[in-house]
Parts: sequence; structure tokens; C-alpha cells
Amino acid sequence: MNLEYFIAKRLITAKDYKSSISAPIIKIAISAIAIGIIMMIVSVATGIGLQKKIRDKVSAFNGQIIISNYDNNNSEVTTVPISKKQDFYPNFKSVPEVSHIQAVASKAGIIRTENAFEGIIFKGVGADYDWNNIKEYIVEGKLPDFTKVLNEDVIISRFLADRLNLKIGDEFNTFFIKEEQGKLPNSRRFKIAAIFNSGFQDFDATYIIGDIRHIQRINKWNENQVGAFEIFVKDFNEIKTVGNKIYESTSSSLDTKTIVEKYSYIFDWLQLFDFNIVIILGIMILVATINMVVALLVLILERTQMIGILKSMGANNWSVRKIFLYNAFYLILRGLFWGNLIGISILLIQQQFGVIQLNPENYYVNQAPVYLNWVYILLLNLLTISVCFLVLLIPSYIITKISPVKAIRFD
Repeated sequence: MNLEYFIAKRLITAKDYKSSISAPIIKIAISAIAIGIIMMIVSVATGIGLQKKIRDKVSAFNGQIIISNYDNNNSEVTTVPISKKQDFYPNFKSVPEVSHIQAVASKAGIIRTENAFEGIIFKGVGADYDWNNIKEYIVEGKLPDFTKVLNEDVIISRFLADRLNLKIGDEFNTFFIKEEQGKLPNSRRFKIAAIFNSGFQDFDATYIIGDIRHIQRINKWNENQVGAFEIFVKDFNEIKTVGNKIYESTSSSLDTKTIVEKYSYIFDWLQLFDFNIVIILGIMILVATINMVVALLVLILERTQMIGILKSMGANNWSVRKIFLYNAFYLILRGLFWGNLIGISILLIQQQFGVIQLNPENYYVNQAPVYLNWVYILLLNLLTISVCFLVLLIPSYIITKISPVKAIRFD
């Protein structure tokens, strides 16, 4: 039998335990552990969730790595075509980390209706376009089919549709300015097949997506000429390394840029969340350990006579310390149980119902995203237990200084 565990269990289940002087302090310590783990779980899940959601949005509308001509680097509009007859297209065999590659082109234009007009960028895509990346942002209509004959179907954002007073099935004229001076603009009439809402103002206010063959005809390109290639990788965390490999595997006339480089202001801002999460974790663990230290000291003082009796009966210092460490471990587990229960419940409610809304102009999302990862939750619990246990070894050292004679007389 584990004697220390047996005594600790009897102390915890004793009737006078809940009505003792230390009872309020113990409740505060348990509450501190619970609140701490709630804050840590929520901050990690929402922080990583926000990073992942924004990263996925930027990737969905731009690809993760863009191959383009050097002439196109400073503009969203492609002016000089690239041949589709490349060694890396349609399969990037030399870089196995690539999961998908698609050809795109873009051209600036103006949508004109009876009552309004808006400047836009028409993004042309073809049969190789992976619609799964933006499917979750479609709020109305159905995705167009660009695998067969040229058609006029386009996807437009909810933002532009509301500003232009357009809906599914409506048609509108779009004018594309020619490169030659003094030439009349090209006019195309498109039909709205679907409406998307990414919550990302930079994209919603700018892009419409249609058939790439319209741009090829307007620019007088042949069917094998495109504006750029968008690449998706298997592991986004390796995007920098993969980007370097792709750059080395392509022609010297082509440039390779990751979305981390293209939208550096967004990803630099996202990195601040890592720092904020670390600060929150540090503060919460500090508060929890301080409360547990106080609770353990009170428990030791309250049981001073018991400590003296155990020592007089031959118990060594480490055995007595283990009794109180078992007791403290029980309090930590109680706090973690309630903290995990409440914290995970909050995350599940937010995940299902989106209770907490955010301003997309500031956060690029409509509601606080949640990334529920059980590995992270387990690691947070283990981190809390480990830190608290190591810190509690220090106050438990006081037991070694307690004299059995004086402790038995202690009142």
C-alpha cells in the first residue's frame, strides 16, 4: 500500500476538510487553476484559429506560391503572358511537396450598371482551377463550369453585388481598357452564377472570378498563354523552403513569390498572436502556481501537529512532503477538470454558433474562428501540472524544518 497516498486521500475525504480554515483558500486555488486553463485553452484555440483562417483565405484567392513574370511583380494585373508549356505544369514532379498547380490570369476592368459602377480585377481561371479552396465562401448560387465551352458565368462578392444592386442570374457589362492608346475598351457581358463572401475586404471589394479564356481573347493570347501559376503545398509551415525549391526549379525569366512575402503586412501582424499567446500562458500559469503555493502553505500550517506526530512515529521528511504534494495534485486535477470542461464547452459553442462576432475590416473574419486541437489541450494540461508540481516542491521543503516536539505542541 502507498501510505502517503492513503493518508492524503483520508485528509481529502475527511468531513472537517471542507469546513476547515483552509477551505476558502483551497476553493480560490482550484478556481485559479480552472480560470487559468480556460484562458489558455481559449487563447490558443482562437489565436491559432484566427491565424489558420486568415492564412487559408489568403491562400484560397491567391494560391500559396505564385510563379509569374518579373514584369508583373508590382501589379495585380498580368500584362505579359507565360506559356503553359512548362516542365512543372500540370504536375510539379521535381518538387514533391507541391499538392496542386493551376494557371490563372487577371485584368483590370470596370463594371457598369444602370445606377452604379465599380472598378474590379477580373481573375480568369480554367479547367485546372481547384474550387474546393473557395467553396466554403460561396453563400449563394452554384459554381460555374469552365471545363467545356467558353461561358459568361462569373462569381462575384456579396460586397460588390450589394453595391451594384445585383443578384444571382443578373447580367452586367464589364469594360476592359486596351493597352493601345486611343482605342475603345473591350466590352464583355457576364452573368452571376454564384456569390461569395470571404470577409476579407481586400478581396471582396476587388475580385470577380470568371473564365480565363475571356482574358486570353481580350489580350490576344493563344490558349497556351496565361498570366501566372498558383501553387498549393502539402504543408504550409514549409512554404518558405518549398518556395526556394520552386524558384530553383523554374526558368530564370520567372519569379517565385510566396503569399507570406506578397502579403507580408498580414503575416507580420499574425505573428504577433504567437507573442500574445505566450504572454497569456505565462501569466495564467504564474497566477495558478502562486495560488497553489499559498494553498499548500496553509495546508501545511493547518496540519502542523499531524506532521509532528508522523515524524515522531518515524516518517521521514520526503514521505510527509509526498502527502501534501498528493493533496496539492488532487486540487490541481480538480481545477483542470472544471477548467477543461468549461473551456472546451465555450469553444464548441463558438464553433457551432459563432457567438463572438468580429469586425472583418480589422480582423479579416466575421466571427472568432476556433481551432480545436486535442493535442494542444493535452499539452497545456501537462504543462500546467508539470510547472505547478515543480514549483510546489519549494514550499513543501518547509516540512523538513518542522520539529516534531514543537509541532505536537503547536496550536
